[in-house]
Amino acid sequence: MEQSYPQGAHFRSRGATGRATLIVMRLDRHDEFQELTDVQRGVITRQQALSFGLTPDAINWLVHSERWLLLRRGCYSTVTGELPREATLWAAVLSARTGAVLSHQTAAELFKITDRQSSLIHVTIPGGRHIARLQGVVVHRCTRLAEAKHPSLLPPRTRIEETVLDLVAQAATFDAAFAVVCAACQRRRTTPGKLAEVMGRRKKMRWRVELRVALADIGSGVHSLLEYKYVRDVERPHGLPQAIRQARIARDGGKAFLDNLYDGHGLCVELDGREAHPDDRRWRDIRRSNEVAVEGIATLRYSWSDVDRRPCQTAEQIGAALKRRGWTGRVRRCGPSCRLP
Repeated sequence: MEQSYPQGAHFRSRGATGRATLIVMRLDRHDEFQELTDVQRGVITRQQALSFGLTPDAINWLVHSERWLLLRRGCYSTVTGELPREATLWAAVLSARTGAVLSHQTAAELFKITDRQSSLIHVTIPGGRHIARLQGVVVHRCTRLAEAKHPSLLPPRTRIEETVLDLVAQAATFDAAFAVVCAACQRRRTTPGKLAEVMGRRKKMRWRVELRVALADIGSGVHSLLEYKYVRDVERPHGLPQAIRQARIARDGGKAFLDNLYDGHGLCVELDGREAHPDDRRWRDIRRSNEVAVEGIATLRYSWSDVDRRPCQTAEQIGAALKRRGWTGRVRRCGPSCRLP
């Protein structure tokens, strides 16, 4: 990035009296200054600028002459033009001062756990520290921030596992918490094992028991919230046998995966969270069902409402199909409110 002034530049400005004032700007360590602003996407704090030899008058002149842009109190952009997202994030974390890191939704954005950009920037500071309110910034505190901070990534942020578990703690429902965990694992940003390890180091953890079970299910091949709800609300509580998740089959010289294959019983259960498919996807599903039918495997296909709203009836239908294919077990009631007879 090019700075908007040369090293050792001299400027004349006129104050309210109309008298010309000579401002001498001198950078003691120009290369280091350039390197720092490159790393921080053109952002510099007032304290950093002073440490490089700029005077308060010089900084004020740079701002008033619009060579620098004031982003936040004591925080500037040294380059002109459209401000990149990372520069905005740098300004927020630098304004939060020593030890601050980006966290929660903002760290999730940087790790690409989510594709949605949060309108608020989330920053975590060491426990016990207090800072002035920052517009557009949500400030969190953590007593174990030294451990939670990623050791090398910039802008500074929490580690990915800590980020995921922070979002879990914020979630209004367990389904929302599971969706975050599942997205992080499916995008290969982390693994169920790593999340379980970090979870064990937290003294307080919302939904700890449920999350351990869910992580085991993700590890066994559950790829979405709908697939998890199928295991949790349909298969497991009604005593159905455990299916093979993401069972691989040969297809047109390649391979395809079945959501739930009841191996030995010739039955596949496919799940689809969308009420309607585009034509190409619908026909692809039909072709896959036809291909497994040739191998003697029948396919039952269920939507979100079948799993979420009618889990007992769905379990009863699957149990009946399994019995016709040699299963000797029986479908059991999932609880006092179960709709099975």
